[in-house]
Amino acid sequence: MNKNALLAAALSLGTVTVALAEEAKSDWTITGNAGLYSDYRFRGFTQTAYKPALQGGFDVVHASGFYAGNWNSNVEQNLYRGASLEMDFYGGYKYALGPVTMDAGLLHYYYPTSNKSVYGATKAAKQTEIYLGAAYDIFTAKFSYGLTNFFGLGDGTSTDTKGNYYLDLGVAKDLGNGWGVNAHYGYQYVKDGKKAGLVADSVSDYRVGVTKDLSGWVLGASLVATSKKDFAVTGNSYIDNQANGAPLKNAGKTGLVLSLSKAF
Repeated sequence: MNKNALLAAALSLGTVTVALAEEAKSDWTITGNAGLYSDYRFRGFTQTAYKPALQGGFDVVHASGFYAGNWNSNVEQNLYRGASLEMDFYGGYKYALGPVTMDAGLLHYYYPTSNKSVYGATKAAKQTEIYLGAAYDIFTAKFSYGLTNFFGLGDGTSTDTKGNYYLDLGVAKDLGNGWGVNAHYGYQYVKDGKKAGLVADSVSDYRVGVTKDLSGWVLGASLVATSKKDFAVTGNSYIDNQANGAPLKNAGKTGLVLSLSKAF
């Protein structure tokens, strides 16, 4: 074989090798996200005493549909037994069922500095949920079922709040030119929640919002409300307020949440 033929064969082999490597790499996708929010609202209720939150995380996705990820946010000091940070870890599987995209997985809410001895509790604050979701066109639905006491509610007592669940219904519409609108309805049920000290066993939350994409940076504004503003309470410091006798604020007041976020 002459030199030109050898060179051509080598180049061809190199091209095939690179192509195979690129094809193998394409099975995995890693993405990240970060955002600044004027308030961290979880299921309608503030987690930061109506103050700003810095949030972010990442996702690892396989072409087969399996995925895993992590998401983080600051939370109100002492809201979760002294914790000032929330770390969420999740994994699941997405698959197509006709025109509907199904999503099943497990989510664990972790508070690394949670003090399990606060209020006589025997465990650090936490929540573990399994979930099943579905997406069709502009509509989404998700059902989450709690395997643990509801974020520690009932720990150290005879009250068992396992079996709590949350229904999340949403719609999001792309209007073009970077504009989008969205709406959400949620229903939270806490087994024996009233017995554990809540004002009721269930509560609903609502959200309507608008977004504007500015070259990858997304500006957002959402109006958030709940059916029972006093279902959860908040303050600059839950423990300090309790110790000093200061009144706690309702955590579910209607309010506007502004945001700036980016996916990368």
